Amino acid sequence: MCDAFGIVNFETANVNIKGLGDYRPVSAFSFLGRYRLVDFPISNMSNSGINHIKVLVKSNPRSLVEHLGTGRHYNINSKRGKLHILPAASLDDKDFYNTDVNALMYNLNTIEDISQKYVVLAPSHMVYRQDFSKLLDIHMESGADITMLYQNVDNAKEAFIDCDVVNLNKQKGLLSLERNRGNAKARAISLETYVLSKELFISLVKKAANTSSLYWFRDIVNDMCTELDIRGVAHRGFVACINDFQSYYKGNMELLDYDKGEDLFDDNWPFYTRTNDSCPTQYYKDIVVRHSIISNGCTIEGNVINSVIGRGVEVKKGAVIENSVILPGAVIGENVHINNVVVDKRARIVNKKEVCSVSEHPLYVKRNDKI
Repeated sequence: MCDAFGIVNFETANVNIKGLGDYRPVSAFSFLGRYRLVDFPISNMSNSGINHIKVLVKSNPRSLVEHLGTGRHYNINSKRGKLHILPAASLDDKDFYNTDVNALMYNLNTIEDISQKYVVLAPSHMVYRQDFSKLLDIHMESGADITMLYQNVDNAKEAFIDCDVVNLNKQKGLLSLERNRGNAKARAISLETYVLSKELFISLVKKAANTSSLYWFRDIVNDMCTELDIRGVAHRGFVACINDFQSYYKGNMELLDYDKGEDLFDDNWPFYTRTNDSCPTQYYKDIVVRHSIISNGCTIEGNVINSVIGRGVEVKKGAVIENSVILPGAVIGENVHINNVVVDKRARIVNKKEVCSVSEHPLYVKRNDKI
């Protein structure tokens, strides 16, 4: 069991997912049909032996609160473990002052009461697999003040835009953080994951709040890189950063690739989620279902190719779904053809028979809409 507690942070101001973000926080976004984005950091923490987990929430919290429940489905120790939601001082997503630092200050008494010596801070909008207990071991052995996780990428010109770039010296010490503006192909991208002592964490949160009302935790880390020993540790494996609509679509599509799926999922490292008692999916005769992820409770009478289908989706006779992400409860009507589309919850595409785009510009169908 780790001598650390976990905080799942909400997304920074540069994360903007139009459409989907109108109805729920990014952490509650459906992903790969059956998961929510928040499942990945919480599962990483639970699998690492972290049983005290706090989840920061800043807007539209209802769906996230319902999904998290008591936290039992995350295999958190029921006697010693706890999963708590920490609300921001303002639940207005458009509040200029709604930073993680202000939310942490608002909940500082709760954090100060935690007995664990270390804290692991991880984002809710990044999907990756990481054993935080090993990261904590590296942190303690190095004697660093802060250990942060980063990923070396070779596609930074078109991906990870507006994420933090980690500039390191030869000893992997942090020199500075800067935004990725797509100016270079090879970059070290911050995974916005930090390990440090609770004492230093509280001190930095207070210092950030006193420095600026608009500071985020990454800002004070950047300020302190010349005064503190901040070291980077390279993550190896699949990473998806969900910071705009295109990256949400692409993240789902990428994991249809078997090799990338294997890079994220591991039988010995389960990603937990809230389940329901829906029946198995029913497949009708003479249809084609290929290279897709299809969740429970669906009725599939049409063809599904290279797509992600959420729980309880109805695909009517003659329908063709290609390269699309269909969220739970949606209906794709008879003889409807959709391609490169994200269909939100309970939307019905029944009258318009052709809804297609290209992969570089996927379409979005609003929640509860009828087309």
